[in-house]
Formats: sequence, structure tokens, C-alpha cells
Amino acid sequence: MNPQAKLISATSLLLGTSITISSNHWVMAWVGLEINTLAVLPLISKSHHPRAIEASTKYFLTQAAASTLLLFSSMTNAWFSGQWDITQLTHPMSCMLLTTAISIKLGLVPFH
Repeated sequence: MNPQAKLISATSLLLGTSITISSNHWVMAWVGLEINTLAVLPLISKSHHPRAIEASTKYFLTQAAASTLLLFSSMTNAWFSGQWDITQLTHPMSCMLLTTAISIKLGLVPFH
């Protein structure tokens, strides 16, 4: 991987992480997580081996499903409480969906 690609990948990882940490809105947190996902994909598929391509495809599909679940959790919370703010997660179903989505994104057991 050339130095420019490494720089862009590292910058994207830092940008996505800082956006996710500093966001107060669900959509901005989702954007930061997606930037991180897209920054990691080239690192996974760096070697042009069929298993690396398969691993990156599986990683992308799993992360996309978790992101969809995260957005559904925020939409459910907004529907029941009228708030899109991260700190106002009050509905139990939204809390359960968010916990599941974050667990999938982190790769916690049993989602590893």
C-alpha cells in the first residue's frame, strides 16, 4: 500500500472516530461509524487473495446490518419519545436494539 493510501486511511479512521465521539445526534454518530467501516475495508482486502476479499465482503455486510439496526433503533426512539438526541434514549426497545447494534459493531460474543 502506498504512503498516500495509508495517510488517507489513517486520516479517515481518526475523522470517523472523532465524529462518532463528539456527536450529539444519532445520524452523525452513524456517519462516523460508517466512515470507520469504509476506512477499514481496504486494510482487510489489501492482499488480493480470495479469502481476503471474502473476509472484507463479510465484514462489510455485517457492519451494514449493524448500521441499519442502529438507525432503526434511533428511529424507534424518535418515534416513541420525539427526541433524536443520543442522551434521550428512553424507550426499552430502542435501548435493546442499540445495545445489539453496538455489540455487532464491536464484535462482542455471540456476534463475533
